[in-house]
Amino acid sequence: MEFAIPILIILVLAIAVLVKNIRVVPQARAMVVERLGAYKGTWGVGLHFKVPFIERIAKTVSLKEQVVDFPPQPVITKDNVTMQIDTVIYFEITDPKLYTYGVEHPLTAIENLTATTLRNIIGDLELDQTLTSRDVINTKMRSILDEATDPWGIRINRVELKNIMPPREIQDAMEKQMKAERERREAILKAEGEKKSAILLAEGEKESAILRADAEKQVRILEAEGQAEAILKVQQATAEGIKLINEAGASEEVIKIKALEAFQAAADGKATKIIIPSEIQSLAGLAAGLTEVIKEK
Repeated sequence: MEFAIPILIILVLAIAVLVKNIRVVPQARAMVVERLGAYKGTWGVGLHFKVPFIERIAKTVSLKEQVVDFPPQPVITKDNVTMQIDTVIYFEITDPKLYTYGVEHPLTAIENLTATTLRNIIGDLELDQTLTSRDVINTKMRSILDEATDPWGIRINRVELKNIMPPREIQDAMEKQMKAERERREAILKAEGEKKSAILLAEGEKESAILRADAEKQVRILEAEGQAEAILKVQQATAEGIKLINEAGASEEVIKIKALEAFQAAADGKATKIIIPSEIQSLAGLAAGLTEVIKEK
């Protein structure tokens, strides 16, 4: 019994040590293992056993994409304008061993590298280019940072300029410039609108005048055609009457009397002066004489 208790204690301690040295690596994680101070290996997802007192977990690394928002950095443009720019870095660890042994304090190293790279890029650009070339700056920074951090086992996925803050006086000048530009565009749009309106009114008046002229033209054409048709009808009726008289064998005196009746119908109380041929005048006198003889009888 005297030896049983120490053995039991030893067994419990051994089991506790063994259990303590069992490691489960979760998804999107990696563990860097050292044996007697030297790199032993990198454990991936799964169950692992660490040799007690000989091996140790040097670092547990997350393989997820990480986001770091660095504070604003003062930069100077090519035209000597000082502004504050803060950046956001999206990165992921591709090699846990290089990330563990490549550089001391990786995030601090990335922050300093980002600041110096940003100053170099902005120093070659003027203020207007800086404000309008975010995509170009982001692309250049991502390329430079990705190449510089590759020996550290880090891959830079994206770099974004979060804020660009020029000095207050520059912001005021920009706001005034933008206001003047908006007013200029408004004046141009108003002038173009008035111009289009005047053109449309002129075109409307032109089309209206053309339509009125066409209408008057059509009225005159129709009147002329009506008059021509009336004259044609009269001529046709006259020709038809003459034809019928000729077919009936009328004498010259009858024809002259018909002509006299035609002149009388033509006058119809509307004419002030009518010139009658001499043949019709003599015929008219003969007709008056015959009328008197008949009355006496």
